Amino acid sequence: MRDSRPTRRRTALGAAGALVTATLIAGAVAAPTANATAGPHHGKDRQARGVAVAAARAAKTGVDWQDCPADWNLPKPIQCGWVSVPLDYAEPNGKQIKLAVDRAGSTGTVGERQGALLYNPGGPGGSGLRFPVRITGKNPVWAKTAKAYDFVGFDPRGVGKSAPISCADPQEFVKAPKMDPVPGSEADKLAQRKLARAYAEGCLERSGEMLPHMTTPNTARDLDVIRAALGERKLNFVGVSYGTYLGAVYATLFPGHVRRMVVDSVVNPSREKIWYQANLDQDVAFEGRWKDWQDWVARNDATFHLGTTRDAVQAHWLKLRATAAKDPIGGVVGPAELIGFFQSAPYYDSAWVPVATVFSAYVAGDTQALVDAAAPDLSDTAGNAAAENGNAVYTAVECTDAKWPTNWRTWDRDNTRLHRDHPFMTWANAWMNLPCATWPVAQQTPVDVRSGKGLPPVLIVQAERDAATPYGGAVELHQRLRGSRLVTERDAGSHGVTGLVNPCVNDRVDAYLLTGAVDRSDVTCAPHATPKP
Repeated sequence: MRDSRPTRRRTALGAAGALVTATLIAGAVAAPTANATAGPHHGKDRQARGVAVAAARAAKTGVDWQDCPADWNLPKPIQCGWVSVPLDYAEPNGKQIKLAVDRAGSTGTVGERQGALLYNPGGPGGSGLRFPVRITGKNPVWAKTAKAYDFVGFDPRGVGKSAPISCADPQEFVKAPKMDPVPGSEADKLAQRKLARAYAEGCLERSGEMLPHMTTPNTARDLDVIRAALGERKLNFVGVSYGTYLGAVYATLFPGHVRRMVVDSVVNPSREKIWYQANLDQDVAFEGRWKDWQDWVARNDATFHLGTTRDAVQAHWLKLRATAAKDPIGGVVGPAELIGFFQSAPYYDSAWVPVATVFSAYVAGDTQALVDAAAPDLSDTAGNAAAENGNAVYTAVECTDAKWPTNWRTWDRDNTRLHRDHPFMTWANAWMNLPCATWPVAQQTPVDVRSGKGLPPVLIVQAERDAATPYGGAVELHQRLRGSRLVTERDAGSHGVTGLVNPCVNDRVDAYLLTGAVDRSDVTCAPHATPKP
């Protein structure tokens, strides 16, 4: 998931991608033992030893910080560099890949500095390289924390500048219109299944060497090597959305290496949820938040003129959807593209006004605003490559992290049932994830997320009505991490809470990152301000 702005994922599967909960856990890694012997845990011991070897090497090498390449579009004085990690931690001296990292220095005094703060915005597939801009851009929400920490971003393995993977030609990937995600017949379902299988085969063809190693545990290991390369004895980390799962896996594998950890908008770490069930849960939560947005649009009918009730707004949506299904708007915006655009409203409150404004303009007769907002821009080759890469990483990590149903009847039964009462995202989400049913490399077993020796209190922040990562995930992680504290933003549902202005939340995040302090018990905060038209 992305951290602050919605990312429209158009899959090669014919569905506008639902940005589904990307949260992975793959092969649990045991701590190295003094006398490891061949057996069921031998591979895990080798990986644990391998990350120790790689971290020691990175600590010796460090990072050669330089001015960032101009085409990375990062403002000075942000600096960029590389950290080498093993492709396969069981073979730490085998093939290495380079991970892109960047940093902005802390703004406080030498005495105020507490080290580096690393960040992951989610996905899987999100780039963290924009994180240091929160310092250079003087983001007020992060001003206090910036006095104490260098802000360090990175592209996870497979993402962006870090040995990027691909599953399809980017220009073909974004072409529109795609098939309507909601199947009208068994023939439609069969066509989508063929697209999903072809996409999985494309991943193997274009990125086969990387696929078996595109897992959340490996990204957690990478995070530990980056920590060592920075010269940090322990990790300070903020993870949003999928980044919470990355943080949870890191905390399980390296509990004694954690100094401070904030997880915001939490993927449910239960092995039973990663990843198939997590996506089904998401469909339910999206329907609820979609209705929240419709209620808000109805309350602001004086501005948007889309009706004074949720049902009236929904009627406009269904009419738009039917129109686009019959004859794509502008020749390019069908139902899949509509979902790709409209899903940003249940994701982020910051999208409420822009989406409602475009919707209102369309109903008033202006179709161009909708085409501009929802159609792909084939001239934006860099943006299209980034979108394709993000979708490829999302798919690779979720499909490799865990075992998925391989029987189509299971998918058909579960999604048909869910669609009846939760139609907004269910089928789009299903097609986005269906490559996992025919995934061409071995699927792993998720890590059993738990507290371990030396793990300090972890701060968990969650909006009560989050669509992308439903609230139950935060409760589950809280129960699994002893000493953690849960800060709930009630009656709110924007995905990614720590970046919003809500002093009840912001002050607790600052206090924790600056002093390690947490409240004596869990805290419930009033919601942040509702968007104004």
